[in-house]
Amino acid sequence: MKIYDLQQVKEMAGGDDDFVVEIVKAFLEELPPDINLMREAVENNNPELAYSVAHKMKPNLQIFGLELLENIKRLESWSKDRVTRKDILEDVSLIEKKVLLACESLKEDFQVI
Repeated sequence: MKIYDLQQVKEMAGGDDDFVVEIVKAFLEELPPDINLMREAVENNNPELAYSVAHKMKPNLQIFGLELLENIKRLESWSKDRVTRKDILEDVSLIEKKVLLACESLKEDFQVI
């Protein structure tokens, strides 16, 4: 079973396989730097930046079927809720792990950089 699900991506592409590849490439280009920035924001105790990055990543995670919505929501609400940085770091680690696994799998499956 794959860590990602392309059903929504394929629906968006409307049968255009080249468009699917372009969406995959965009995911692979955008998400790893966003993951690094998200980790930096949490490690530097910057909930505003963490919110911004998490909010930006959310649509990509959803259309690729990565079930991380609860983790992203917790990260987004970190500045308002009384969640500890330690708990948030656990969410960041899980998000990071799943996204990087999805990236590796997508690279193999689509044979793109």
